[in-house]
Formats: sequence, C-alpha cells, structure tokens
Amino acid sequence: MKKKKIKQTSELEDLGFAKIDHHRVKRKGFAEVIFCPGKTNNQIAAIFKKLAKKKNTVIATRATPENFKAVAKAFRKAVYHKEARIISLINLKQFPNSKSKKTKRMICVITAGTADIPVAEEAAVTTELLGNTTDRIYDVGVAGIHRLFNKLDRISQASVIIVIAGMEGALASVVAGLVQVPVIAVPTSIGYGASFKGLSALLTMMNSCAPGVAVVNIDNGFGAGVMAHTILGGK
Repeated sequence: MKKKKIKQTSELEDLGFAKIDHHRVKRKGFAEVIFCPGKTNNQIAAIFKKLAKKKNTVIATRATPENFKAVAKAFRKAVYHKEARIISLINLKQFPNSKSKKTKRMICVITAGTADIPVAEEAAVTTELLGNTTDRIYDVGVAGIHRLFNKLDRISQASVIIVIAGMEGALASVVAGLVQVPVIAVPTSIGYGASFKGLSALLTMMNSCAPGVAVVNIDNGFGAGVMAHTILGGK
C-alpha cells in the first residue's frame, strides 16, 4: 500500500527543524511567537525570516544578546528589549497602535518588588507589541502597602491588571480586592529557600480569596501579556 504524501500548504511551512504555523495569525490575531531557549541562533534567525516574510509583527521571547545579533544581521529594524528578553520587528499595518498607543482600554502591569521587573517587562512589552496601551507600576508590594495605595488612581483606570510577585505572592489578592476588573497573577521564582523557586507564590495566588484572579505559570510574563490582550478582545 502506497504511503500518502503529506501536502505542504502555504500556511504550514516545514523547515525540517521547525514547522511554522502561518495560519495562527488568522486564528489568534497575531503570528506564531518564537521561544528561543533550546534553539540555535541559526534556527531562530531562519524562523524569524520566514515569519517576517509574511509581513507579520515578529516576536521572539527569552532571547539572549547572541540570539539578537543573529537576527539583527538580516533585520536592522529589529529591536532587543533587554530587560524583557524579547526581540521584536513591528509591522504597523498589523498592529497600528504598537507605537501610537491610541487604544482607549489600558493594561496595568504591577510588581511587588524590583526583582520581579524582568518578568513584568516580558508581560508589558508583549502587550505593547500586540497593540495595547500599557501602564507600569513597579515595586509596590505588601511590605510597604502604602506605595500601592498611592497609585490607586492610576490602577483604577485599567481594564485588565497583571500582578507579578515572588516571595509569598500576596499582592495579587490585595489588588484583586480593590478593583472590579480581571487580575492576572504571575508568580515569580524570586524568594528564599522555602519559596521553592516560585511554588509558594503560585499556590498563594491559586488559593486567593479575592474573586476575579486568574493565575499563569511561574515567571510566565508572556502568557500573562497574551491573556490580557485576549481579554480585551485581541484587537
């Protein structure tokens, strides 16, 4: 019995080491995102080129400076967001608000501490690259709760809030108890031994007594950013 040949459509591109899902932009509203760890510089650059060829805004997460150098050789307009560890190439026709920030609804990204900022930047840069207006409020954790209260006027303007915290992860519950919009909680691996590299914060957030809290994986700023974008309708 003859084997049937697998057809390669224009929306699925097989590079051998990767199968690029070009149809994803139609399903999700944005192109497939490159997760850099585990890939070689050449593989990242090759995938980046194929996505850019389709006139997409291209996003690569958890990227190193070396990964960026490989991409920048072919794309001078590519940008490396160092703190977020994201490489981006913006197509303003796809996301016209990526730079102009004219969207009425706003996403607020809040951290408990300064050490949580890298994960927060991954979330914030992701939301901005997807065309959202984003406000950052950093280092307002429960150890100095007055710092949070001083920012309530800004927080109250948000349509979705992303709260990022390590240690015991209590900030998400505090914020959710003060607002009426969805709160996406991101536990981080910041903390001492008994925090178990973010597990303590994860469990605290999942057991929140405040309604309206959804939790993503430890250090998953990208996942939180996409979820916030999706809650706002993905536009």
